[in-house]
Amino acid sequence: MESAALLDLLGNENRRRILRLLARKPCYVTEISEYLGVSPKAVIDHLRKLEEAGLVDSRVDEQRRKYFSIARNLRLEVNVSPYQFGTKSAYPASRSLDMTRCRYLSLHVDGDAPGDSDADNEDAPAADADSDGDDGDLAALADELERLQTLENELSMAQRWVQGQLTDVMDRISERFGERDGRFYAELLSALAAGADTTEAAARRVDASPEVARDALRRLEELGVVAREDGRWRLS
Repeated sequence: MESAALLDLLGNENRRRILRLLARKPCYVTEISEYLGVSPKAVIDHLRKLEEAGLVDSRVDEQRRKYFSIARNLRLEVNVSPYQFGTKSAYPASRSLDMTRCRYLSLHVDGDAPGDSDADNEDAPAADADSDGDDGDLAALADELERLQTLENELSMAQRWVQGQLTDVMDRISERFGERDGRFYAELLSALAAGADTTEAAARRVDASPEVARDALRRLEELGVVAREDGRWRLS
């Protein structure tokens, strides 16, 4: 799907809320309707559009209820600057991608821009001694522009690679706890990894009550996965 069309599709707040809900667990229409506070008919219309875009798929359980879930990983990037506006959508990079081939991801970033210091990039070509100084500065800026554009592309690829790796790890964590509770425990560990170090903060991240989050954290503590120190949780 074209990124511009995808941006239009996600411009609707209720469709974004549906995706946030489905990112936590598969749901059927009645659950989504109650969550959004809108009619089942409106939910079905939103789900149809999301399915047509390939963002959502469905399955029927043993009770003949139709469940909807996120279909696959997709990354949408929007770039707005005084010099450009653009959108780009892409699927996560393959796990086998050799990130060591990226030229600039490990580059040390200096605070000075080209031309602001006598100690510019050592790899940049020296300006011709007979050329005008402004021309030399312009050439250095052009080199820096090329380097930064390449770095931007590499960072985008790295973000897609990390997104795929995160999903894989979350799936593996979910499998350890079974289909019913797996997603919840994976999200809870992700919340702690992201810095939610209190029961209340973790509960907000996973959209659960503090009591439910506390019971789950205690179970993870018994498994030796998390620890509590001075009233704060951390991955052990």
